[in-house]
Amino acid sequence: MAKAGQGGLDALTASLPRGNKGPPPVERWNPPFCGDIDMRIAADGTWFYQKTPIGRPALVKLFASVLKREGDRYFLVTPVEKVGIVVDDAPFLAVEMTVTSGEGGRVLEFRTNVDDRAVAGPGHALRFEQQPANGGLKPYLHVRRELWAKVTRALFYDLVALGEERDVGGKAMFGVVSRGDFFAMAEASALREFA
Repeated sequence: MAKAGQGGLDALTASLPRGNKGPPPVERWNPPFCGDIDMRIAADGTWFYQKTPIGRPALVKLFASVLKREGDRYFLVTPVEKVGIVVDDAPFLAVEMTVTSGEGGRVLEFRTNVDDRAVAGPGHALRFEQQPANGGLKPYLHVRRELWAKVTRALFYDLVALGEERDVGGKAMFGVVSRGDFFAMAEASALREFA
């Protein structure tokens, strides 16, 4: 990969793995840190390089395949180099949801803006963060390797429409079920106040 500020986008892409054998094993790669580059993933899922949107979807997917999170920081990694990037919210957006029935009931499968697929359930949690500023909820889906997708507003409304009340630890909670796992959104009593 290009060191911070050197080589440009072409040099950065030259060292990235290619092929369709599944995502690279970035969790096993621990190369030396080479500095930060001027790359950012905006809250709406747009990838920027030097403050310009990256317009090639294949290039965005390539970068997404080598994205790694360590604590609160995000990096693009190869077996030999690691560079830091900025992520405004979550690195991906969940843009499509398919609802089917399977063993154990409802199955919610999501597709992200970089064509990752994840089925909510064991190994792929849904979480709903309370927004103190407006009292709303911000939904997220675990995609892979400590990387999350923010669920789009339209899909969030679809999730709410599929929601149900369940007792969780003696509290009535409103949430959604997928592959037998219940993902609580909020206390049911709080939602009744807005109904």
